[in-house]
Amino acid sequence: MLKQMTAIALALAAGGMAWTADAQTVLRLAENQPETNPVTIAMHRFADLVKERTNGEIVVEVYSGAQLGQEPETIEQAQAGIVDFARVNSVVLANVSLSMGVFTLPYIFRGQEHKYAVLDGEVGKEVRADLEKVGLVGFDYLEAGTRNFYTREKNPITAIEDLEGLKIRVQPAKISTRMVELLGGTPTPMNYGEVYSALQTGVIDGAENDYVSYLTSGHYEVAPNYVEDGHLSPPALLLMNKARFDGLSEEHRTAITEAAREAALFEREAMTKANQEARKTVEEKGVTITTIDNTPFSQAVQPIYDEFPELAGLIARIQAAK
Repeated sequence: MLKQMTAIALALAAGGMAWTADAQTVLRLAENQPETNPVTIAMHRFADLVKERTNGEIVVEVYSGAQLGQEPETIEQAQAGIVDFARVNSVVLANVSLSMGVFTLPYIFRGQEHKYAVLDGEVGKEVRADLEKVGLVGFDYLEAGTRNFYTREKNPITAIEDLEGLKIRVQPAKISTRMVELLGGTPTPMNYGEVYSALQTGVIDGAENDYVSYLTSGHYEVAPNYVEDGHLSPPALLLMNKARFDGLSEEHRTAITEAAREAALFEREAMTKANQEARKTVEEKGVTITTIDNTPFSQAVQPIYDEFPELAGLIARIQAAK
């Protein structure tokens, strides 16, 4: 069935045919996080808003918990039109659209205020516009938390030297891989759904994520050392197949865009609060949380900025933003 759907989608794309909406259009949204994650809750809110603003003419079905695949697969599915929407992290998306990688550079943002001044400003709009070149439409940026390292019981990190030789799971993206190399670790790209068992069995020594994902994934159970180094704060965003979006009426396109914006603002606030609460929860469950001076970490990864000259212009504009 999947192959058949792929063939149909590719045939439509090859023939230059546009999608058109019926009396009621059902759109599928792929989400890899569980129902309890704030981002999934926000995707359901998005679906409700779309239904409300189109008077039920468009129905968005949310498939959470990676039912339709992990992020690398759902990005491809959204490009091919197999799914209509995919909510993904910018780290993985940078493999498809190079400019998105600028938001995944370590320590690129000075804080939350600076981050959203960039994301909601001209730089953020330009980077989203680049997605159209690869058959996607990107909506307003979502909060994905600040990513920190966490490790198994026997591998605590209290200084940069402790990362030496540790096998650290990273999202399958060039910048994340290079970052861990510069910090002295051994990057191990791996799909999100495989991380728990890999930590449990010792295939990897650690991983990195925000507090919410650390809690909802259960990773705290098998990697109870969490170090607040704050290396990444990459946004997430909701994608849509461009042909599918263009095939809708102007009224429906506006409804979807506005619903996505409202859901994004809701998600940013909810995710920030959820990370604060998740930190308290994992600490109560016995996780050792270490706060460190991340200056040595930041200094160690500086060469990565020079290794992506194609991003130099965007980097300069982000650093100049107030």
